[in-house]
Amino acid sequence: MHTSKHTSSLPAHRYTLVVDLDRCTGCGACGTACAVENNIPPAAEKATERTGTVWMRVHEAAAAGDGPATFVPIPCQQCDNPPCVDVCPQRAIEYDPRTGIVAQIPVRCLGCRYCMVACPYHTRSFNWWTPEWPEGMKATLNPDVSIRTRGVVEKCNFCVQRLQAARAKASAAGQAEIDPADYVPACVEACPSRALSFGDAADEKGEVARLAEDPESFRLLAGLGTGPKVLYRSSDPAARERLSRTGVTRG
Repeated sequence: MHTSKHTSSLPAHRYTLVVDLDRCTGCGACGTACAVENNIPPAAEKATERTGTVWMRVHEAAAAGDGPATFVPIPCQQCDNPPCVDVCPQRAIEYDPRTGIVAQIPVRCLGCRYCMVACPYHTRSFNWWTPEWPEGMKATLNPDVSIRTRGVVEKCNFCVQRLQAARAKASAAGQAEIDPADYVPACVEACPSRALSFGDAADEKGEVARLAEDPESFRLLAGLGTGPKVLYRSSDPAARERLSRTGVTRG
């Protein structure tokens, strides 16, 4: 378990996403659900693989031998030691010591993109264009998520608006803690193959804490010491070794 230099102790909650690569089919439902939940507009006409706005990108990692390729969904890794926080001159990225969530605050962003350079996982997007939606689609936007403007960086926030809603519900019921079932990111909810699990790794009796200690679980680019709270699982030792060491190369 990683400690964070951004807090004197481990957060009370450590919200963690676990991706089972044996189950992932590369269908992209996670990315679609993420876009709908977080008001990510359709790709601009001139957008490319590198310039489009994507919070959950599914990579296809080639097999080392003759085996099938591995599909690897990669959102923000929610690092315990996030390099993006250190380089941002505007404090537009904050590590929440209560939850371990690394939040992007677009209204503070000046678009310098230092965070994109610092992130070793390439999970951030810069808004090159003013967001536009097809006629009638604006009526379906999520009122709990603000629309980002042209010229700022954005990324996955673990659907933190759902956590805020869960807290409000718990408070109204006079409860000190949320019901874990009330805080599930959109990608996890949408995955048809149940390749995504989410929960509080600080809950030692929980499923996510158990999966985090499983020998088949690993982190991308583990040697960097960033301490991601997105974990991956694979029954293939070669895939585990390769991805934990080199990650996924972005095309």
